[in-house]
Formats: sequence, structure tokens, C-alpha cells
Amino acid sequence: MFALSRLLGRSWVARFSSAALLAATFAFAGCYKEAGKPNPQEAAALRPEAGHAEEGPHQGSLIELGKEEYHAELVHDDAAHKVTIYLLDGAAQKPVGSADKELVVNLVVAGKPQQFKLPAAPQDGDAAGQASRFEVVDEAFCEALDAEKTTGRVNVTIAGKTFSGDVAHSGHDHDHGHKH
Repeated sequence: MFALSRLLGRSWVARFSSAALLAATFAFAGCYKEAGKPNPQEAAALRPEAGHAEEGPHQGSLIELGKEEYHAELVHDDAAHKVTIYLLDGAAQKPVGSADKELVVNLVVAGKPQQFKLPAAPQDGDAAGQASRFEVVDEAFCEALDAEKTTGRVNVTIAGKTFSGDVAHSGHDHDHGHKH
């Protein structure tokens, strides 16, 4: 470079070097992809469709199980003090059975852990020894679900694989007597 700068003059070499460095930077930036993060086109393809359901077929809150392999739909009826969890397929449309005899929901309410159990309540169409519905009548459970900043997890085994999903307060005002 030194000999070239003497031959052509320093300013030309400096401009050439700067231009080459700038071009290399843009070329590298265009190819660079942070590990584990999709490029914008890949990210758009991974986004759920605009019509992705947030409410299940029973008008309950959907809980993602796995990477949308399955869903749990949580419905609670404050008037009847009843909490029901339905197990659904990845599209949150069709019932899916579990051999679990009960579902355990672990919540944190006002900083205090609470645990609630929902016994299996098989419905018509469930295979023998399987249940796609779990329910319990428990006023304290309904109140815990209605409490501000409630968080928790539900665990279930489907087709021999254990799944876990987040349960959280829905963030809207509750009018006792309606279903969620």
C-alpha cells in the first residue's frame, strides 16, 4: 500500500481504502445473522396468522402447550365457582385426551403459592382411560384466578409427553356470574 500511495498520491489511496472498508462492512452486515434469530422474512413466516385464536371453542382463555403442539382452554364460571380445563389440538379446535387422572395448577397469588387439582371429567368421544376435560367446583380457585397479578403453570401429559403452560390473570375486570 505504501508504494502505491507514493505512486498515486495519498488522498486517492485513503479514499480507496475507506471505500473498500465501507463496502466490506455493508457486505458483512447483509450476511450477518445473529445466532438463533430469524431474518425478517423468516420472522414473518413464523408469526401466527392474524386470525390466530385467543379464545377457545368454550369461550375460555387459551394456554399454549409446547410450541403450539396442543392447547389447554381454561374456563371459569364465577357464579357456579367452577373451573374447567379442556385439552385441545394445536389448532385449539378438537379435543385431545390425556391419561392423567387430574391436572394440577400451581398459582402464585399476591406472592403466595397455591395449588389446585382438577379431576378428570371425561366427555363423550374421549377414548377409554383418557379425558379431554378436567373440572372442579372451588370458590377459592375462582378467586385466585380473578386476583390481580396471578401467575402460574399447568402441567399435563399428552401422548406420553409432558407439557407445561402459563396461567395468568387475564387483566380485565370480572363481572361475577359470567364465564371466562
